[in-house]
Amino acid sequence: MKGPARKRAASSRSKTAGSRGKKGALRIDLLTLFPGIFDSAFEHSLLAKASARGLLEIRAHDLREEGEGRHRVADDAPYGGGDGMVMLAGPVVRSIEKLRGRGSRVVLLTPAGALLTQARARALATQRHLIIVCGRYGGVDERVAASVDEEISVGDYVLGGGEPAAIVLVDAVARLVPGVVGNAESTAADSFEDGLLECPQFTRPESFRGWKVPEVLLSGDHGKVARWRRKESLRRTLLRRPDLIARARLSDEDRVLLAEVRREEGAIAGEANASGENDRGGRGSARRE
Repeated sequence: MKGPARKRAASSRSKTAGSRGKKGALRIDLLTLFPGIFDSAFEHSLLAKASARGLLEIRAHDLREEGEGRHRVADDAPYGGGDGMVMLAGPVVRSIEKLRGRGSRVVLLTPAGALLTQARARALATQRHLIIVCGRYGGVDERVAASVDEEISVGDYVLGGGEPAAIVLVDAVARLVPGVVGNAESTAADSFEDGLLECPQFTRPESFRGWKVPEVLLSGDHGKVARWRRKESLRRTLLRRPDLIARARLSDEDRVLLAEVRREEGAIAGEANASGENDRGGRGSARRE
């Protein structure tokens, strides 16, 4: 890491493993074969400001420092044959043991892990110290699992390694640490916080290429604005992620709004179907949504 981040990494060895470097800070240690990937990832925007204010301490550690032999080997061919290489258990476990202390929680990033959710990120944000292990190549020796507390996946897709996933996890967790985001209400209104997607957002100008900001947002009526936002949150979730609606905790008012949305969307679909029939008959005209 560059600048202040590199200085923090260099000084981390003098601190007690598992302790907070600064009172109240969340300490995050990243174990990786490629620490340079993180050189600039956390040196901008909210995370950089939070680190400067002592709310976060993020350090990357090269697993090869605990590698095997003179060449510090950290991976080898898999038993039983096959393509790719597998990360050795020794360097990973020794690195974990070197950093682990009272209050530490170790997370292994792997496609086989539980899917990262907002609820899981919020739970991790309450920890004192996170050690995040970044997998690479064909994966990590299965025996590493005995040294970790949980396994997490950031999604059902393939990455070149655990480092991009670690950036996602750190960002998701760090912004939930008290004080990192200036306005706590901002995180409370985020997508997934209550099981729904966030409502559409608008800013100036009031009209952009004929698309106008909804009148209710200009009304100054906070009650109507709140109702519109909740309704549009339900609409967006229903249309884009109906699986979330099925398991969201909805209030009685939410159910009323959702029924309204279903009726409105059903009417729109009916109009679209009718327009399509007219177009095929040569009688219709284009309908602008």
